[in-house]
Amino acid sequence: MVGELNTLKTEAEQSFQDAATKDDVEKLRVGFLGKKGKLTSVLRGMGKLSKEDRPKVGSKANEVRDLLEELVKSNLLRIKEKERAAEFEDRIDVTLPGRRRGYGRTHPLTRTADDILSVLSSLGFTLAEGPEIEHDFYNFEALNMPADHPARDMQDTFYINDDVVLRTHTSPVQIRAMLSLKKAPVRVACFGRVYRNDHDVTHSPMFHQIEGLYVDKQVTFGDLKGTLQVFAERIFRPGTKVRLRPSFFPFTEPSAEVDITCFMCAGEGTLKTGDTCRICKGTGWIEIMGAGMVDPEVFKHSGFDPDEVSGFAFGIGVERVAMLRYGISDIRLFFENDQRFLHQFF
Repeated sequence: MVGELNTLKTEAEQSFQDAATKDDVEKLRVGFLGKKGKLTSVLRGMGKLSKEDRPKVGSKANEVRDLLEELVKSNLLRIKEKERAAEFEDRIDVTLPGRRRGYGRTHPLTRTADDILSVLSSLGFTLAEGPEIEHDFYNFEALNMPADHPARDMQDTFYINDDVVLRTHTSPVQIRAMLSLKKAPVRVACFGRVYRNDHDVTHSPMFHQIEGLYVDKQVTFGDLKGTLQVFAERIFRPGTKVRLRPSFFPFTEPSAEVDITCFMCAGEGTLKTGDTCRICKGTGWIEIMGAGMVDPEVFKHSGFDPDEVSGFAFGIGVERVAMLRYGISDIRLFFENDQRFLHQFF
């Protein structure tokens, strides 16, 4: 029987050496170690052995079983490594140069918002935030726009129900800040997403606004203009001039549209080549935001006495500034997440 086991061992070593696939190994495993396998058949004859021969044959049988199990394990590993090498050989040319790992870039809107908030922070404004789903009172009523006010038609609003809207500006945050702080001074910068039913190359149904609010005793229109002058020079370029044109906003009185000198043509309206500046269309000025002194009615809704305090507010669109700074003509590019577009910046 020992001779049969040695023959079985030699046969197994040769058979496993010829195995080319996992299926081949599995068939050999069953053929040698299965219930009807060759080793099992040999071991069935151990009952006929004498007591003296059984230990010797048993030891040899264990040796052959261990060998067979090792052959199964090692050949499966051999075939697996061979298949993996074949995969790499087919798919990877190791002589090619390595691929550079891509790095993310700061989104131009994020960079622009960070720059604006940094400037406002240096001027003493602290960040205030509020909900994007807003009650009609904060979005309209408290900002001097009752239900029948025609100014509501200026903002194409998304309504959740009759009393709840997606906020159309960040001005509700100003109301919440004043109601929360309850006393002057109030100096906050409000940043976040706002929503209007408007969609074209220069408007998006979702965009970002940053507003500034300063309330204290004896705040003047001159304080507003000085703040806007510093803001414009730091965001755009030193020497930028500010122009305020009369306008209308229901929550400020007086109100103004804020223009800055064109940074492309330095306010000349024409380029050095003699061509008309495409940014300002030859006017030398670019409109960037709205501003004004806080209307007394807004103070009354916010718990402040308009006879004791005054204040100014201004609001600017982050997308508007980014489009001007980087020469982008289509606002939709900011939201398409095209890496070819984003990798142009920074």
